[in-house]
Amino acid sequence: MVKTLYITATESRSGKSAVTLGLMQLLSRHLRKVAFFRPIIEDTAPGKRDHDIDLILRRFELDMPYEDTHVINYTAARELITTGKTGLLIEKIMHKYKELESRYDFILCQGTNFLGKNAAFQFDINAEIAATLDIPVALVVNGHGRTIDEVRAAARTSFELFREKQQEVICAFVNRATLSPEEILECQSALCDETSCPNIPIFILPEEPGLSKPTMSDVKVWMNATVLFGQTRLDTLVQDYTIAAMQAGHFLEHIKQGMLVVTPGDRSDIILASLVSRYSSATPDIAGILLTGGFTLPNAVTALLSGWAGAPLPILSVPEPTYPALQSLMNIKARIEPDDHRKINTAISLFERTVNTEDLARRIINRRSSRTTPMMFEFKLIEQAKRHKMRIVLPEGEEDRILRAAETLCQREVADLILLGNIANIRRRMVDLGLELRGAKFIQPTQSAEYEEYVQTYYEMRKSKGITLDEARDRMADATYFGTMMVYKNAADGMVSGSINTTAHTIRPSFEIIKTKPGSSIVSSIFLMCLKDRVLVFGDCAVNPNPTAPQLADIAISSAHTAQIFGITPRVAMLSYSTGTSGKGADVDNVIEATKIAKERAPELLLDGPIQYDAAIDPDVARTKAPDSPVAGRATVFIFPDLNTGNNTYKAVQRAAGAIAIGPILQGLNRPVNDLSRGCTVPDIINTVTITSIQAQAEKGLISFQN
Repeated sequence: MVKTLYITATESRSGKSAVTLGLMQLLSRHLRKVAFFRPIIEDTAPGKRDHDIDLILRRFELDMPYEDTHVINYTAARELITTGKTGLLIEKIMHKYKELESRYDFILCQGTNFLGKNAAFQFDINAEIAATLDIPVALVVNGHGRTIDEVRAAARTSFELFREKQQEVICAFVNRATLSPEEILECQSALCDETSCPNIPIFILPEEPGLSKPTMSDVKVWMNATVLFGQTRLDTLVQDYTIAAMQAGHFLEHIKQGMLVVTPGDRSDIILASLVSRYSSATPDIAGILLTGGFTLPNAVTALLSGWAGAPLPILSVPEPTYPALQSLMNIKARIEPDDHRKINTAISLFERTVNTEDLARRIINRRSSRTTPMMFEFKLIEQAKRHKMRIVLPEGEEDRILRAAETLCQREVADLILLGNIANIRRRMVDLGLELRGAKFIQPTQSAEYEEYVQTYYEMRKSKGITLDEARDRMADATYFGTMMVYKNAADGMVSGSINTTAHTIRPSFEIIKTKPGSSIVSSIFLMCLKDRVLVFGDCAVNPNPTAPQLADIAISSAHTAQIFGITPRVAMLSYSTGTSGKGADVDNVIEATKIAKERAPELLLDGPIQYDAAIDPDVARTKAPDSPVAGRATVFIFPDLNTGNNTYKAVQRAAGAIAIGPILQGLNRPVNDLSRGCTVPDIINTVTITSIQAQAEKGLISFQN
């Protein structure tokens, strides 16, 4: 598994770039191939690179194209989110991230900047990206101008925000701290005692003027200024600004160390006084001069400066008037430019002096995770389905939700779709909805060249049950029956129906035509329950009301097999209201017998029962109730004793835990057929078609899906 870290702050001016430099320096010492990735970058002019990406690529000479380092700019990302397309944004990011994952040893990700933007909005999107990709967070807290108590409060709030998002913070940096060395030690100790951040290393980096203050080069870039003199002195730090509007004699009384003098370009007296002040040991050294108004210097002054052997300070010029120029200067951001080696070295040196780099390296490089987020799981399903495109027939081809889902499935190239229905009606609805189903196939059953063949096949199958040829013809005119026969005849690899038809109408043709697998006594179902940090299998929650012990064993074995298809290691819990021998009764006896049968039929399975749900899922409870169980506390497949229990439990977990329930997924048939609920959404349809495609791959021995 690739190693990764997501650097993010919760507010502006945190000095995230300096921390990023330190972390990249640390990683480069331990790993050969490190990638840098910013999912969302600042809006930049055409042809201009993102500042932080350019800084890291050039400083560390990373072997990766600029195009691979990011996905989308801030404006485009916000547009997707505000129009309800957050899922599409996350999917785009995940695609690019997964491409990097296959080529690099470590991916260092950096979140968005917070300048001039909605901080809460950006925090949410950074947290969602990190959580979805299962990337631990390196949190950067702004310590500038804060007391010890204020730093503690800021850190506590930041940790709590990420905890609410179910996101792991692996380390934190209080950056730009304006505390004394003694206060830093006290603050460090206090933060270690915080109950809100247990076992999380927190490093305090003091304010470094060489990083927090802009240089004259920054002023030049920010103001788009022209350099008149002093090109070689643009690395001078700017400590403060002043407008020089008084006479030169009074002006000299107010200059301070590192001050940038802002004055109209026609004030030759201020210019000359500023230059002279740099040669006097009695006055502080100013950083430079910014001339406003776009005035041209008098010829005599230009000649004087040109004849000076090396201008003692930089002189810049801008066309803006003095006051607007100063207002713009007040918003300048002190950035670490790619060619500013002094600032880069200062940042790395500060990081290495204040951070226990060896301990941090062990934590971030050796970190392991077993978390699987819902978005990550759905992404893996889509990717698996796309590896070997299956032909999936959709009998309800005239339904709007089916058509909308089909467009997305075609765009993502998840499956080769076959839509059944009146072709003229389908095309009319596509036009009305503004849809394009590139690559999809449309079939009107009664107009199909295969119609009479399918009628004859069905008649031969069912004539012993009293079906006449006319009745067979009527059945094959039904799109669900026709679609099921397509699967049977290998004209399709799987079928999805039920958005407008009942479950009985969807499944009955499968019982009649496709039938159950050898060794399977019944058709059953499972739900894939996508929790915030893992995916579980619940069965049977949709088909069999009161399974017998042999049927329950069949459900358990089928569910374990289905779990494996979707990359879930099966550890099967046979659920009951008692654990082990703690309870008695007919219901418990049924589970005991089912467990015995399942173990005899599939001895290779990790399977145990009867067991209560809390003992099956919670390690602490398992240690008390079932200490010797190979399944307790870490079950992944939960087999419910009856439909009443299973259906209510999956819905309770879905609502109470905010889980995504994918299903029902039918199992036990010879070929994959799945049923939608009549209240299904477009994402439900997309998921079910994807699931059916993967089941079809498994039937053909094409599965290479691993969790």
